[in-house]
Amino acid sequence: MLNLKPMNKIQALKGFRDFGPVEAKKRAWLKDQMIAVFESWGYLPIETPILEPLELFAGQIGEDEKLFYKFTDNGDREVALRYDQTVPTCRFVGNNYNALTFPFKRYQIQNVFRAEKPQAGRYREFTQVDIDLIGNKNPEADAECIAISIKLYQKLGFTNARAVINNRKMIKNIPYEAIVAIDKLKKIGVEGVVAEMVKKDISKTLAEGYLQQVKELTPDADLKIIFEYLKGCGISEENFVFEPTLARSFSYSDGPIWEMVIPEYSAGSVAGGERYDGMMNRISGFDLGATGIALGFDRTLEAMEQLNLLPTFEAVTKVLVTTFSPDLFEKSLKLANQLRTAGINCETYPDPFAKLEKQLKYADKKAIPYAIIIGPDEAKNNTATVKNLATKTQKIVSCHPVLDTESVFS
Repeated sequence: MLNLKPMNKIQALKGFRDFGPVEAKKRAWLKDQMIAVFESWGYLPIETPILEPLELFAGQIGEDEKLFYKFTDNGDREVALRYDQTVPTCRFVGNNYNALTFPFKRYQIQNVFRAEKPQAGRYREFTQVDIDLIGNKNPEADAECIAISIKLYQKLGFTNARAVINNRKMIKNIPYEAIVAIDKLKKIGVEGVVAEMVKKDISKTLAEGYLQQVKELTPDADLKIIFEYLKGCGISEENFVFEPTLARSFSYSDGPIWEMVIPEYSAGSVAGGERYDGMMNRISGFDLGATGIALGFDRTLEAMEQLNLLPTFEAVTKVLVTTFSPDLFEKSLKLANQLRTAGINCETYPDPFAKLEKQLKYADKKAIPYAIIIGPDEAKNNTATVKNLATKTQKIVSCHPVLDTESVFS
């Protein structure tokens, strides 16, 4: 007799995840909430391929290019998994310019891939949610994206959510290497920021000067317009703040920049946005203003769980139509079909030979609230026994001419 050893269980790759039914249900709910807010402001969806030419991303992101998932495909082409959604959107606009209405307002909810070290709220494959307003260079466009961000998090229950705002125009004379270091000020402190700049061949004197210059910034005309816009949308000044040391590490940021933070959530910002007119021009070939924000879907969901803001999700199936015996299986199928026609989610147990006790245990484990039994007596009298599995009560109801679902399950 052949003695086969069981295979070792193959795990998902580090930084990649499976989602079971409960988790997937939460994620679907959150996506629906986000979409409802975006579409209430007139934004429409787009989708872009998971795989793009490597040259699309090369030279656009900055220091984080080391995080690309890139390889040569079977056609000997250099390709990369989608690193973000902003760069592909620039390509999309260029490819579809004549078919779009400007200003073009889009949202996008897809997965992106980054070969970074997994940590709390950070993964190698994760869902990113973007909104972008393309075709307007005025600060009011930035303000609209910021307003939507704040309104979204308020709708989700984060009453203290705050937009932290700055303008990269005010630090355009500071080298990008210094900007990347300054953006880490809250994490590594003044000494850490200066030391990081020195490692990048910036003298200590210059490094200290750059940091001091940033600290002394005050809101410029664009930011003042944005702040007035937010107040005009009914947003309290407690929900947005000027932060001169916010720098954002993306090299393509070239105007107003902002992040969404939740004070009660310590893992970091949950969203980040910026204006990127220059990159839109380079990639699309059109001189268009472009601004938007990427929302961290996983971090947002994690924060909602930590603060108990998620609703309780009821079982998807409301009724299990059991099978008393194989010869009555057809009656169970007909009743289940009738229930679905009436708009009631139900299922039948797929084994007509299974014992009734096993079927009821199945319903109980899935938190299905009702079970229907059609035994020989019920079949003869054109009735059904409806069991309420929560209260452990049951009643016999008529199926003539059809089951009165409204009175039975109300």
